[in-house]
Amino acid sequence: MKLIFVNTLYPPTIIGGAEVSVSLLAQALAKRGAQIGVVTFHDADEETEETVEGVKIHRVPLDNIYWPFGLTQRPTAGQRLRWHAHDVWNSRAAARFGHILDRERPDLVHTHNLIGFSAAIWAQTKKHAVPLVHTLRDYTAICKRSTLFARGRTCERRCAPCVAMTAGFKLRASAVDAVISNSQYMLEAHTKRGYFSQARQAVIRNIVNTSAAGAGPGETDIVFGYIGRVEDEKGIEVVLEATRLLPPTGWKLRVAGRGIDTYIEALKRRYPDPRIEWLGFTRPADFYAGVDVCLISSIWPEPLPRTLIESIGAGRATICSTAGGIPEIAEHSALIGMYEPRDGKRLADLMISAMEQPDRWRGSHPASDEVLKMFSAETIATAHLDIYASVRSSLST
Repeated sequence: MKLIFVNTLYPPTIIGGAEVSVSLLAQALAKRGAQIGVVTFHDADEETEETVEGVKIHRVPLDNIYWPFGLTQRPTAGQRLRWHAHDVWNSRAAARFGHILDRERPDLVHTHNLIGFSAAIWAQTKKHAVPLVHTLRDYTAICKRSTLFARGRTCERRCAPCVAMTAGFKLRASAVDAVISNSQYMLEAHTKRGYFSQARQAVIRNIVNTSAAGAGPGETDIVFGYIGRVEDEKGIEVVLEATRLLPPTGWKLRVAGRGIDTYIEALKRRYPDPRIEWLGFTRPADFYAGVDVCLISSIWPEPLPRTLIESIGAGRATICSTAGGIPEIAEHSALIGMYEPRDGKRLADLMISAMEQPDRWRGSHPASDEVLKMFSAETIATAHLDIYASVRSSLST
């Protein structure tokens, strides 16, 4: 079977978990005999091709006014508006994709995150009469910011700009033959708004490296850890505020990840506690080996944070919010504490509980074989191949 994946970014360009998830899936399918191509953006003016781990990668220019990924300075409101206006229906990106379809002639197209591509990609796929599967990894189809989160709150109703700027996705959602979501929460967020009503629907988790991280740092203080993009919607400020309610001794907080430079510097000035260590970019394996308890603190409706699965696989106790699809995975943790998003007092209480019971919260808490299998390459690749076969079979009859 010859497949073309489409995702906004692909390693080595990594901003979030989607790039990792898509690359692991592509490699797993390639190892099972599928011919895999990936169409993705890069910050350059020419198209390039390369093959990595059995995956043929087509890197194309981003046809918009600036490169929005990994920024250290926030664009102006006018620049952001122009960017989103260009992204409503990107005919140039669709044309580039059409040329790749002409050359590659795949049996099926599987789209993932489509920031920068727009729903014009779906129209181009159907124009070429190729079966289409889409995986929901963010809220791009229903929210212009792709987060369903604005002004510090989850959007219960979509604003007029979002309705207008995502109209292309709503119009073209009927082109999708099967929709996959990494969480039930994410799937329902779309279907209840009238998307993908005619498509096959499935919840399939992500492939995640679930290697155990050992016993932990073994320090006198209990070490809490946050890893991920350092931004408000990830709940970093709730975590930092919670530290102000902790006892004066007996704890450390390690913050790993990048964000807007000015925002991070402002946080460091507001929270100058020397027990808070700012690590910057850190390899996940090194991070998990250096903490006792992981904090998954999202306040936006995160579909399925890789960091939570990685934490469970690493055998770490975890304290996490109930935002989005987090509870669906949290229940599989061997040791977990839950709190409502933004409830810094409850978060602090859970952290204090961990400090008061160090023998319970420290060390390794291995996940069961059943849980590890849920996120294995074999399980996830097989589930996708079943979906592909079902779609192709139904369209050929």
